Amino acid sequence: MSTPYEFSVAGVQMDVQLGQADVNLASMLAALRQTAADGVHLTVFPECALAGYCFTRLDEARPHAQTIPGPATDAMAQVCAEHGVYVAFGMLEDTGDDLFNVCVLIGPAGIVGVYRKVHLPFLGVDRYTTPGDQPFAVHDIGGLKVGMLICYDGSFPEASRCLALDGADLIILPTNWPPGAEMSALHGSNTRAAENTVYFLAVDRIGVERGVSFIGRSRLCDPRGATIADAPHADPQIVRGVIDTRKARTKRLVRTPHEDIVDRIHDRRPEFYGRLLEPTAAAGSRPSAAEASSAD
Repeated sequence: MSTPYEFSVAGVQMDVQLGQADVNLASMLAALRQTAADGVHLTVFPECALAGYCFTRLDEARPHAQTIPGPATDAMAQVCAEHGVYVAFGMLEDTGDDLFNVCVLIGPAGIVGVYRKVHLPFLGVDRYTTPGDQPFAVHDIGGLKVGMLICYDGSFPEASRCLALDGADLIILPTNWPPGAEMSALHGSNTRAAENTVYFLAVDRIGVERGVSFIGRSRLCDPRGATIADAPHADPQIVRGVIDTRKARTKRLVRTPHEDIVDRIHDRRPEFYGRLLEPTAAAGSRPSAAEASSAD
C-alpha cells in the first residue's frame, strides 16, 4: 500500500484438484505468501478453490466441505497474521444442516466475513448447495471497502448495485466459468464496474474436472469500466492492479463541466423499479436437490 487510498490487489488464476483440499490449500498458501511478499494487500482465489466444483451428488460433495472457522480458514489466517495481509477464497461450508458455496474473507485478525452464494445455477455442486441466506455486505479491510459475490451472482446487476449502494470500493467475484460463459468474462466485469463506479475483480480458475473445462480470463476493471489487467488465456496467472479508493468514491463524473455530468448512483429512480421485487414465476423454478440427484 503506497498511500492511505491506494491498495494493491491480486487475483490468482489457478487449477484446482477435485476433492483434494490439502493439495489445493497448499497451492493457495504458497501463492498467498508470494503475493504478500510482493506487497499485495488483498489476494483473491477462485470459486470452490478448496474443494473443486464438479461434484455429482450431495453426499459426494459434503465430505469435502469444512466448517467456518475450520482447518482451511485457520491456515489462511495464520499466513495473513504473519504478513499483515488479506485473502478471499472460495470453498464449501458445512453447517451440519446445509451445504453452502461460500467466499471467505480473512485478515490479520482472522475471519472478516463470509458470503454465501445467493444465485445458484443448475450446474456442478450448485445443484446441491443451499441458496445464500444472508444479505449482501461490505467489509472494511484496512481502509479498502470490499463486497463479495460468487460466479453466477455477477449476472444479476441488482447484486452489484446493492454492494455499491453500501459503499464498496471493490467488488470481487471468485468464479468457475465454463465454456459458454465467455460473454460474462469479456463484458460482465467491465459493465458491473462502469454502471456502479467501482473496481471489479473477477478471478476464474483453469483446468478440467470430469470433462468440464474452465476458461480463465480473470480480469480487474476500474470504475470507468476499463480493463486494468487480465489473464486472456486458460493458463496459471496472477492478475494484479492498484485500487484507488478516491476514484471509486467519486460517483459524480464530470466529463464536460456544465454540459456532460453523470452520476449513476444519485440519478437512480427507485420509485420505478418495483417490478424488480415481484416474485419469479413458478414455471421457471429451480429443480430441487432431490430432483437433481435423481437426474444423475
